[in-house]
Amino acid sequence: MCVMAVMLSSCAQKAEVENLADGSCSSAQAKLVDKHISGQIDALVSKNWQLAFSFASESFQENIGLDQFTEIISSQYSMLIENQGYKFEMCGFADDKVTQEVRVTSGGQDYLLTYRVSINGSKLGIEGAVVGMVDTPVTV
Repeated sequence: MCVMAVMLSSCAQKAEVENLADGSCSSAQAKLVDKHISGQIDALVSKNWQLAFSFASESFQENIGLDQFTEIISSQYSMLIENQGYKFEMCGFADDKVTQEVRVTSGGQDYLLTYRVSINGSKLGIEGAVVGMVDTPVTV
């Protein structure tokens, strides 16, 4: 029965990532993307570089080695390593890529990371993320 449950789960995931149309992600699709990105962020927090690297897309892994990945994350994405929490926001699909916004709190600042996630068959892979600051309202 365990094998059957795993197979059904795998089939459901495959269907969710294969049936994407331009626009917003469905709730089930967003959950799959969130789970994938969470896996990488959680691996980064524990500094498990190899595991974090495994969440990257195949093309990313072919072009960027583990040492370079570690350097990029340490120098440009330290807010992920030292985060005090993160929250998933808008998820959309266009041009065969998923775009997922993630609000990350780190060092008293809120950052908005816009992830680009590719789909290769039924496998998700993180292509990259653009970092922006979240505007904080000014009180006078």
